[in-house]
Amino acid sequence: MNACPYTKGAHQIGRGVYAWLQPDGSWGLNNAGLVVSQGEGLLVDTLFDLPLTREMLAGYQEAAGPNLRFTTLVCTHGNGDHTFGNELVPGAAVIGSRKCAEEMRETPPEMLASLLAAAPRLGDLGRYFQAAFGRFQFQGIRLRPPTVFVEDPLALDIAGRRVVSVLSAPAHTGGDVIVHVPDAGVVFAGDILFVGGMPIMWAGPMSNWIAACDTILSFDPETVVPGHGPVVGQDGVRRCREILETLHGEAKKRHEAGMSAPEAARDMANTCSMGLADPERVVITVHALYREFNPALSASGVPDLFAEMAAIYYAR
Repeated sequence: MNACPYTKGAHQIGRGVYAWLQPDGSWGLNNAGLVVSQGEGLLVDTLFDLPLTREMLAGYQEAAGPNLRFTTLVCTHGNGDHTFGNELVPGAAVIGSRKCAEEMRETPPEMLASLLAAAPRLGDLGRYFQAAFGRFQFQGIRLRPPTVFVEDPLALDIAGRRVVSVLSAPAHTGGDVIVHVPDAGVVFAGDILFVGGMPIMWAGPMSNWIAACDTILSFDPETVVPGHGPVVGQDGVRRCREILETLHGEAKKRHEAGMSAPEAARDMANTCSMGLADPERVVITVHALYREFNPALSASGVPDLFAEMAAIYYAR
C-alpha cells in the first residue's frame, strides 16, 4: 500500500490519483477522490457542504495543477456527506446508481438544517444531533443527483485512462458504487468501507455488503480509500469484512434470544464495540439486521434511531 498519513487534505496515492481525507472520519467527515489524465479530472464524491467542497476542489487544483478540469463526478452513494457539494462542479457529468438519485431526495439538506434549528428543544437527541452535524452548513445547497446510471460495471474513459464503476448495492445504502482505477491499483470504496469507526447499514442485506468487500479484494488493489477513516490495503478490507460478520452474528444471537432491536443494539454497543469509534451507531445496523431476520418488521424513522443512539451515548 502507498503510505498515506491520515491528515486533512489532498494526498497522492498513485500516479495521477489523489485522496481527500477528513479526520477523524466520524459523522459527515467523509473521504473523496480524484483521478487525473491529461488535465481532465474524475471526482469520486463531494463533501457535506459547500465550504468544505470548495476547499477540496481548490486543494485538488493546488495538488494536480490549476488548469485541471473536473469533467466527471462519480457518486458512491446518496448520503449527503458524499453528494451535497455536487453543484460546485456544474460542468461535470454526474454518474451514480438510480437508487443514489432517489435517496439524495429522501434526506435533503433542508431537512438537516431544520433538525439542527430544532436541536435546542430536543434534549439529549438534540445535543447528539448538534454534536454530530453542527459543524456543517446546510443552507443554500441545491441537489445535483446522478443523470448517468451505473447498472452493469461501467467503464469510463478519462482522456485515455480507464476507470471502472461497479454497482455493489444494496449494502450500506440502496445504491452503493465502488470505483476502481486499474492502472494505479486503487479502489475508492465509498461507505462500503469504514475504517476505525462503527459501520452503518441503512439498507442491507449484510450478505451483499460482505460480497462487496469480496469484490474489492477481487481487484487485488494496492490501495483502498474508505468512505471514512484512513487509507488501507487489502488487510483493512478483510478487517472490515470480519467486523460485518461479527455484527451479523451478534445481532442474530440476540434476535433468537428474544431481545428487541433497541435492547440488542444497546447491549452490542456496550459489549461488541471492537474498539471502534462511535459504537452507538450500531443502532442503525441492528435495526436493519432485525428487518432482515424478520421482514414483517417496519423501518424505524431516522429521529427514532438518533434518539436511541443519543440514549446510549449519554448513558456511557
